[in-house]
Amino acid sequence: MELKETTRDHSGVHNLTFQNDNEGIDTVNQEDLRSNSQRIKNSEHEKNVHTNQEDEFINIESDLHENKHDSADDEKLRLKGLLEKKYDKACNFFKKHRTRINYVMYSILITAYLAAVIAACSLDFQRALTLFIITILAIFFICWDFLVAKYEDRIAAFFSPGERYLEKHWFWLKWVLRAVLIIAIIFWLILDTAKQGSHQLISFGGLVMYILLMFIFSKYPMRVAWRPVLSGIVMQFLLGLLILRTKVGFNVFNWLGIQIQTFLEYSDTGAKFVFGEKYTDHFFAFKVLPIVVFFSTVMSMLYHTGFMQWLVGKVGWIMQIFMGTTPVESLVAAGNIFVGQTESPLLVRPYLPYITKSELHAVMTAGFSTIAGSVLGAYISFGVSASHLLTASVMSAPASLATSKLFWPETEKPKVTLKSGLKMAKGESNNLLEAASQGASSSILLVANIAVNLISFLALLAFVDSALSWVGSLFDYPQLNFERYGLQNICAYVFMPFSFMMGVDWEDSFIVGGLLGYKTFFNEFVAYERLSKLIHNREKGGSMYINDVKQYMTVRSETIATYALCGFANFGSLGMVIGSLTSMAPSKKKEIASGAFRAMIAGTVACFMTACIAGMLAAPDVEIPCHILLQNAFNSTSSLANSTELVECCQQIFIRANSSHKSFSGGNYTLSFGKKCCQILNQTTFDCT
Repeated sequence: MELKETTRDHSGVHNLTFQNDNEGIDTVNQEDLRSNSQRIKNSEHEKNVHTNQEDEFINIESDLHENKHDSADDEKLRLKGLLEKKYDKACNFFKKHRTRINYVMYSILITAYLAAVIAACSLDFQRALTLFIITILAIFFICWDFLVAKYEDRIAAFFSPGERYLEKHWFWLKWVLRAVLIIAIIFWLILDTAKQGSHQLISFGGLVMYILLMFIFSKYPMRVAWRPVLSGIVMQFLLGLLILRTKVGFNVFNWLGIQIQTFLEYSDTGAKFVFGEKYTDHFFAFKVLPIVVFFSTVMSMLYHTGFMQWLVGKVGWIMQIFMGTTPVESLVAAGNIFVGQTESPLLVRPYLPYITKSELHAVMTAGFSTIAGSVLGAYISFGVSASHLLTASVMSAPASLATSKLFWPETEKPKVTLKSGLKMAKGESNNLLEAASQGASSSILLVANIAVNLISFLALLAFVDSALSWVGSLFDYPQLNFERYGLQNICAYVFMPFSFMMGVDWEDSFIVGGLLGYKTFFNEFVAYERLSKLIHNREKGGSMYINDVKQYMTVRSETIATYALCGFANFGSLGMVIGSLTSMAPSKKKEIASGAFRAMIAGTVACFMTACIAGMLAAPDVEIPCHILLQNAFNSTSSLANSTELVECCQQIFIRANSSHKSFSGGNYTLSFGKKCCQILNQTTFDCT
C-alpha cells in the first residue's frame, strides 16, 4: 500500500489513504439511489397514468355537456340574429318609404271618415249637419295651410304688384277710403233709422263720444296712428253686423251657443258623482264651479294637441293684416278670445322682454277687455245669452287693439316682427292624459279665486249694508242701507250717463250703471249674477215695480248690459295682471306697473264700444206691433199668460202714458188694454183707476 501525503482544506482534515475505499462506497450508494429514484418515478408514473385516465374520462363527459349547451346557444344566437336582421330590414324599409306609408295611412283614414260623413248625411242630413259643417271647415283650412306652405313665395309674388301700388298711392287712397267710410256710415244710419227707429243713433253717438274721450286723454295725442283705430272699429262693426243683423250669422252663433251650452252640461256628470244627486241645491259651488274645472281641462287638451295655437295664430294673422298691428299684440288679443288674461301672454312669453311700451299696453288692454273661455260657461249657466257672450268675446278683440293704440300710440320701433320668426310657446305636457290632468289641476287656483272673492266681496257688501243701517238707526232712519244709498247708487249715478250713451233705455240706465259699478269695483261675476236675476224676473213676467224699485229691464237693455260687462276690467284683475306679467318679464316690471291702470281704463272703454256697436245693431225687441199682440192676447178665451213680448208691450204703453201725463189716448190702444196691463205689471207709478 502506498502512503500518500495528507492535505488540509477549509472544511477540515482528510486522510487520503482511505480515498479509494470511499469512492467505491459512493459508487454503490449512487447506484442504489438511482434504482430507488427510478422505482419512485415508475410508481408515480403509474399513478399519473391512472389519474390522467380518470381526468380524461371526467373531461370527456363535461365536454359533451358543454358542447350540447354551446350548440343550443349557437342555435339561439343564429335565430336571434335572423330576427334582428329581419327587424332592421323592416325598420330601414319604413324609414326609407316613411312619407309614402304616411300618405297611404292618411288616405285610408280620410277615405273612411269621408265615407262615414256621406253615409250619415244620406241617412239624415239635418241630424248630420254639425258633422258636415266641421268637415267642410277642416277641409278648407287644411287646403289653405297646404297651399300657403307650398306656394307662399308665388302667392306673395302674385300680390306684390298690388302692394307696391298701394304703397305708392296710399297718401290719397287713405283719404278716399275714409271719405267712403264716412259716407257709408251716414247713409246706413239714415236708412236704418227710418226702418228701425232712433235708438241706434244714441249708440252711435256714444261710440263717437268714447273715441273722442280716448283721443283727448291719450298718452301721445299727436302720435296716434289711425289705421289700427279705424280698422279695429270697422272690423268690430262688420263682425257685429254679420252676427246680429244677418240671419246666417245669427243662426251660426246661436247654434254655437247651444252647442257650447250642451257641451258644458257634461260637467254635471262629474259633479253629481262627487257631490251627490242633490248637488244643484248648492247651485254655485256644485253646479257653476265644476264647469270651470271641466272647461279648463278641455282647453288644456286642445292646447296640447296644438289646435289652440293654430286657431289663435289664424285669428291673430287676420287682425294683423287688417289692422296693421304687430304679431305679439295681435296674437295675445286673439288668444284672449279663448283663454284668460294671465294665460294668453304665455303664447308669446319669450318675446315679452323685447316688446315696446305700446305693445305692452296693448297686451294688458286685451286681457281687460275680454273674458276667459273657462268662465264663459259659468256666465251661461247663470242664464245669460250664450250667443251674445260669444259675440262680445269676438268683437272685443279688435276693439281692445283699437282703444289701446288710441290711448297709448306707438312711438318706438317694434323689435319683434314677422321677419324675426315669431313662434308660439308649446304645452309642457308629454301626452293627452297628462294635459287633461294639468288642466284640471290648474283650475284649482282659478276656482278658489272665484269662490273666495265672491265670499269676501258679498260679505263686505252685507257688512257695509248693516253698518249703514246701524248708522241710520242712530238718527231714527233705519232705511239707510247699501241698496238704497250706498256704493251701488254712487256707482249707478257715475256710470248712468255712460250706460245711456251705449243705447240703454233711460229707465234702465240707472240699473245698468249699478251693474257696471259692481263689475268695476268688485268683479264681473257679481255683476252677471245680478243681471241673471233681472233676466229671470223678466222671464217670469211678474210686477215691474215693487216698492218703487224696478225689478227687470227691457231685452234691449239686457243685451247692451251683457256686452258692456263682458270683460275683466276691475281692480281685482289689476293686481293679477301686474303679478303675472312681472313674473314673465321681470325686466318690464316698471313699465307694467305704470301702464296697468291706463290699460284697465282702455279695456273698460273697449267693452263700452262693443256695447255701442251692439246697441246700433241689436234688432228691435218686439217685431209684432204691440196693439195687435195685446188685442190677440186680451181677446183670447184662454187664461192670460205673461209672455215676455206681452210684458214689453205693456211697458211701452205706460212709458207713453207717463211721458204724455194723461191716460190712454185712444188710437190703437183702448182703456181695457191699460187695465189688463195694470194687472200684469202691478204698476204703482201710474193711476190705473
